[in-house]
Amino acid sequence: FERYVDYALDVPMYFVYRKKKYIDCTGMTFRDFMAGELPCIPGELPTLNDWENHLTTIFPEVRLKRYLEMRGADGGPWRRLCALPAFWVGVLYDEVSLQSILDMTADWTQEEREMLRNKVPVSGLKTPFRDGLLRHVAEDVLKLAKDGLERRGFKESGFLNEVAEVVKTGVTPAEKLLELYHGKWEQSVDPVFEELLY
Repeated sequence: FERYVDYALDVPMYFVYRKKKYIDCTGMTFRDFMAGELPCIPGELPTLNDWENHLTTIFPEVRLKRYLEMRGADGGPWRRLCALPAFWVGVLYDEVSLQSILDMTADWTQEEREMLRNKVPVSGLKTPFRDGLLRHVAEDVLKLAKDGLERRGFKESGFLNEVAEVVKTGVTPAEKLLELYHGKWEQSVDPVFEELLY
């Protein structure tokens, strides 16, 4: 928690809200604000509400709230919106699955994790990783998530069908949208708003 607070204190701010107006604080830090050193409102100190506003403008992969907000896939059609929490519940709320994931990733180096972070948005499950493609890791992780859900006994594993289809085909939703963009949509992004309505 302390490391997260230190991180959040130094993430550049967007604004401070005063008298029903947003004051541009782009590039300044909350740490500066706590010292009363924001040029846009000199000498003024933050309130708890300012801190809460600032935390909503930070966009890491996992955002700390009163819960952990997993942000890696926080949009899309309804089926995918249900799949994401089911996936994380199956992995994180089941001790067997969680330990298996920890064992699987224990020897992943910082360089490998950074490589995955940079390459997966471009090449998806086709990203080369160790002795194969990331798709093989996804198959193992999906099985662990499904097993974790089934051990809960609430018949939730059906929510993983959307993820299972991606893992089975190796084609991500982003790749499907890119295919539409370069084909049927004739390089227009406008159709995406109708395609992803729910």
